[in-house]
Amino acid sequence: MKSISLRVNGRLYNIEVRDNDRLLEVLRDVLGFKSVKMGCGVGDCGLCIVLMDGRPVNSCLVLAARSDGSEILTVEGLGGEKELHPLQQAFIDVGASQCGYCIPAALLVSYSLQVGKRNPSSEEVRRALRSVLCRCGSYLRFEEALKVAGRDERGDSEKV
Repeated sequence: MKSISLRVNGRLYNIEVRDNDRLLEVLRDVLGFKSVKMGCGVGDCGLCIVLMDGRPVNSCLVLAARSDGSEILTVEGLGGEKELHPLQQAFIDVGASQCGYCIPAALLVSYSLQVGKRNPSSEEVRRALRSVLCRCGSYLRFEEALKVAGRDERGDSEKV
């Protein structure tokens, strides 16, 4: 067992992990962040994506011990039930949340892109979202939601 410290959604956690514990398991099973989904377990589907030090990572591929000292963001850290993040609201407004299984990962990838570049091109959005498998085919709605949220943050009134 090894002691690690990581900050998840702004809160510091000091926990014990085994050498083979994955970040996915620690976040989901130990700390209770259920938005982090187990999909393929080999990094292909992207359902387990979280932001680690501001960058999207497949948490099923990261050993928990390697996250020592890191800042982790899950979708629970974006907004709450009483006040959604503008991107979460945009996903709802444009109907991008169909079955909901991939939504946490899609939101985090979109958020990361939005933070890194205020007005990403359609190609940049599509390239970033390739990392998330959406069986419902909501990719165009994800792209639309990102554009709507960007306009809302800038105060633009242009319709979609």
